[in-house]
Amino acid sequence: MNFRTHLRLMADWNAWCFHRLYAVVDRVREEDYRRDYGLFFKSVHATLNHMLLVEKMWLGRLTGELLAITGLDQELEPDRVRLKHRQMESAHAIGAYVKATPDEVLFAEFDYRATNGDPYTLLRAAAVHTLFTHGAHHRGQVTTVLTQLGLEAPVLDYPRFLASLPKSDLYA
Repeated sequence: MNFRTHLRLMADWNAWCFHRLYAVVDRVREEDYRRDYGLFFKSVHATLNHMLLVEKMWLGRLTGELLAITGLDQELEPDRVRLKHRQMESAHAIGAYVKATPDEVLFAEFDYRATNGDPYTLLRAAAVHTLFTHGAHHRGQVTTVLTQLGLEAPVLDYPRFLASLPKSDLYA
């Protein structure tokens, strides 16, 4: 498997994870959904909002359509139904970006500014990969809350996702 295929599969896995996660989150009562559980971004809602914000921030850096943000805790979407919809759109947009970006761009360096304004240079492919590891980190926090609420956390393992695919998808 080459790295482009890996990124494509990771993008598909990211969307698969959000679909499975929201299938359980949708069953959480509103007061539990917004309660402070001591997560870095406090609640399930704020954590999901943060995940959307970071995806949009990095995609904006990669495409030149910068997102104006006031902080990593900025609420992009107060409505939980709309948040789910926007999160799924964002996850699919990452996959579309990977598929549409030529190798000479995807595997080249690009310059960006961190939220504090500091300049950095990074490989685009590394920035894309960061989206997937960032999402896994915060999905783990959300699944912890789900189990505390007595709900069964969805299985989100990358190998489980890969096993669900036809072998031809692993090498396409």
